[in-house]
Amino acid sequence: MQMSVMVRCLLSCALAMTLALPCRAEQDHKVASDWVLYGYNYENHRFSPLTQINRSNVAHLTLAWKFETGKLGSFQATPVVVNGVMYVTTPWNDVLALDAVSGNQIWRYRHHLTTRRTCCGPANRGAAVANGKVYTVTIDARFIALDQATGKVIWDVPITDPEAGNREILAPLLGEKQFREATVVGGTGYSANMAPQVYGGKVFVGITGAGYGLHLDTTSEGESALSVVGLSGGGHGLRGFLVAYDENTGKELWRWYSVPDASWVGSWKTLTPDGVAMDRDIASEKAAWRKYRDTWRLGGGSIWTTPAIDPETGLLFVGTGNPAPQMDDSTRPGDNLHTVSLVALDVATGKKVWAYQQVPHDRWGYDVASPPVLLEARVDGKLVQAVAQAGKTGWVYVHERSSGRLLFKSKPFVPQRNLFKRPTKQGVEIAPGIFGGASWSPMAFDPNNRSLFVAAIHHPTVYYSKTLRPTPERPWQSYTYSKPVSEERWGTITAINSDSGSIRWQRRTRLPMVGGMLATAGNLVFTGEGDGEFLALDAENGNSLWKFQAAYGVNAPPVTYAAGGKQYVAVVAGGNKLFRFKTGDQILVFSLPGN
Repeated sequence: MQMSVMVRCLLSCALAMTLALPCRAEQDHKVASDWVLYGYNYENHRFSPLTQINRSNVAHLTLAWKFETGKLGSFQATPVVVNGVMYVTTPWNDVLALDAVSGNQIWRYRHHLTTRRTCCGPANRGAAVANGKVYTVTIDARFIALDQATGKVIWDVPITDPEAGNREILAPLLGEKQFREATVVGGTGYSANMAPQVYGGKVFVGITGAGYGLHLDTTSEGESALSVVGLSGGGHGLRGFLVAYDENTGKELWRWYSVPDASWVGSWKTLTPDGVAMDRDIASEKAAWRKYRDTWRLGGGSIWTTPAIDPETGLLFVGTGNPAPQMDDSTRPGDNLHTVSLVALDVATGKKVWAYQQVPHDRWGYDVASPPVLLEARVDGKLVQAVAQAGKTGWVYVHERSSGRLLFKSKPFVPQRNLFKRPTKQGVEIAPGIFGGASWSPMAFDPNNRSLFVAAIHHPTVYYSKTLRPTPERPWQSYTYSKPVSEERWGTITAINSDSGSIRWQRRTRLPMVGGMLATAGNLVFTGEGDGEFLALDAENGNSLWKFQAAYGVNAPPVTYAAGGKQYVAVVAGGNKLFRFKTGDQILVFSLPGN
């Protein structure tokens, strides 16, 4: 009986790859013609076996339908498609159910914020659909379950207090000369924007804004500039965490904090785990440790990314954000475990199995933000169960999945300059800058040509450090801030060999790439740019095969699905405010002409 089920599944999968018919895999309830998870599967491959749209006919792709949500903002959502229905979240946390063939609205949930004091602006990266429910998180730090058929609220529970965090402590910085004309666009405070992951009776969601610092718009004379400021002294960070809820009741089952207790000091490393020297003042840090032993309580470590899950081992893989205070390190001595780390947790208990800290004592905002990808890597002629992650540092790290041991890292996919240099009073220019090499944008993995496709950013940043004279009203000793290098600003799309880390091909783009990738068995790669250009590339060489000009920035990950015997490609177009890419509210869906 088991063999016949397997044979039927394999036959239906083979048929689906050519005819776009449903393929039901009993082991994970996936449907090949749908896009049921944020990363397509638990491995976060973002690779579809559909081939109706392929490199021989993609040039004929046309707009099948579009939908305007009426909610303008940095639109980052991955549409989820289940049984012919598309579920999309808006930046302001509305949820839409649309007919995936026609675009007609089936239902809409309208979210009412409990506070407008959000850390990071309006953004949401998608919903999860399972067991008759649609799960989503909100910028006011709530976890919501909706009825899949009607959109009615099943539960709405707070993840944590969105008003937590001492934002006012940073306000005196606005009196500094270079910030007097600035507008505050973000600050430390709990929020949530990741697409949940559902597995094993649990829904996993993470919290953000724990190490956000103060974000200021310092634009002048039409020149775009975002300054990020970190202030010494503690008292204005928060502690990041990942939480698991019961998928049927919404009851919290476990909570893992990315920053441990006082052991977060670590071992005072002067090299990254992969051997790159860091410009750390260990003597000053050790002197500060006597006074600042409790800074772990507000130590940062946001969870920005949707986890990958290995059902065979019961491990969950997730990335953590920068420590707090952001950038200024004088009052958070030590390695600041487990910030800026790729972490493996036990799905059942939330216990840490291993953690790999890409940048101990991070000062540059190099969050582990792009979702990890599970794959098999060929190392020394043997297949190894591995996990890969595209770092803000500009490398893809590939680890042994069970132990976290670094197998290799890729060649740099963006320029690197003065990496890990300390900020100075005069300023030091560093690349990748504050936006990182690979930001939150998810990679795609094509198992057929064994390539990882990475969307990346080249946007150098100058980091400054300034000493203050403490007063009773302003009892801080220093602050660190960043300013972008505006004249050098572009992106890359890179195909990386998943077995060696070598670069197969690379395209330089006009603008920094933030959004994400889609790969298909039709030998195609889809992605978008901030000026609204949506592209289909040849997976073998990166050549452009098709493009569409959207009205707004295409800064979200595309998906593909089949419905009614036809394959579609979908992406949301709503730009990104941080990058000054035109914001909007469109869902765009493409198909080949004819029936």
